[in-house]
Amino acid sequence: MKQLVAFDLDGTLAESKQPLGEAMGDALAELLAVAHVAVISGGDWPQFQKQVASRLPESADRSRLWLMPTTGTKLYTHGTDGWSAVYAELFDEVQKAAILAAFDAALEATGFVPEQTWGERIEDRGSQITFSALGQQAPIHAKEGWDPDFAKRKIIQADLRQRLPGLSINMGGATSIDITREGVDKAYGLQKLRDASGIALDAMLFIGDAIFPGGNDYPAKQLGLDTVRVRDPQETLAVIAGLVACLK
Repeated sequence: MKQLVAFDLDGTLAESKQPLGEAMGDALAELLAVAHVAVISGGDWPQFQKQVASRLPESADRSRLWLMPTTGTKLYTHGTDGWSAVYAELFDEVQKAAILAAFDAALEATGFVPEQTWGERIEDRGSQITFSALGQQAPIHAKEGWDPDFAKRKIIQADLRQRLPGLSINMGGATSIDITREGVDKAYGLQKLRDASGIALDAMLFIGDAIFPGGNDYPAKQLGLDTVRVRDPQETLAVIAGLVACLK
């Protein structure tokens, strides 16, 4: 019997950088009545607050909810005083400067410079540096059309791995590449969750849209968790409904 269900965020629970739909908020509240729930993704805490924490109905048991920004290098839980950080693992300034320089060099070398961008393309999330090819504020339709088969980002990813040995470089969202410390991926975050929650890995289920080699959800499968790959939030709703029926 599974005690905890962990989810990717963008493409799984919501469209890229968009708030949970009302139906998804209600579905997660129903799931929280029968199991612990975790959300692990590359976004930072403000994005989690906007997309997830603020979108749950009052009935949701937030004491069972584990929110893991920046690929699990941060963990937030809810108590009597609201949401608070359990831990945060941050890059130092020297590491940040090396990553930013590598991004510039990789983009020039690979030639993937889009004609139009919306907002900043590189975001410092403290424990993670994230590159968004079209910018942080790009509209969904532009994101979905830029690299639907991940082919462009695989080339950039390969170049970055040569420039930044010793760091984890994974594709996330619709246009993003996330850089964290060596060994930091969703497997790392889920192991941190095991330690913080006391829930064994074999009692967890992971659901994501990028469970394939090179995808940022794939480490959960490599860790040995039972996983379910979904195509979009609509399919996730169907999976949650089945889980609630089984776990009741």
